[in-house]
Amino acid sequence: MAGISKTNVARLLDKAKIDYELVPYIVDENDLAATHIAEQLGENIKQVFKTLVLRGDKTGHFVCVIPGDEEVNLKKAAKVSGNKKADLIPMKELLPTTGYIRGGCSPVGMKKPFPTYFDSSCEQFDYIYVSAGVRGLQLKVRPALLVDYVKAALAELTDKDNQ
Repeated sequence: MAGISKTNVARLLDKAKIDYELVPYIVDENDLAATHIAEQLGENIKQVFKTLVLRGDKTGHFVCVIPGDEEVNLKKAAKVSGNKKADLIPMKELLPTTGYIRGGCSPVGMKKPFPTYFDSSCEQFDYIYVSAGVRGLQLKVRPALLVDYVKAALAELTDKDNQ
């Protein structure tokens, strides 16, 4: 791929022999939302997933990967992760905790492996997008391969009904 430098995420997936595609998009510093990325890629927002880092009252940090136009349901996230309560970590903790910045947080290759949960809606697609670890680059990958690679569990993590 000319002009696209491999991220650590890409190198890890190469090493694991997982098929993926790196897809660049134009970053808008004022709009880091997944909806902006989906528009740029011309893709269904339900296939562009965002990676959120939460802290539970019992288990500590864990990761939720949900459709870009959804909000994580904190009660569902807490329950699935074995916590009574869970909250998103403060933005200033994202980089020191994961090694990633906002808008470039990938479920692959965080500083240390955290329990990870993918919204079960990912199963209905042939491929989904997640951050490739930097702003401006998405990873297009089969959800089952990614879920398996990061040893994630599937769960209902948002308020929507699975359409």
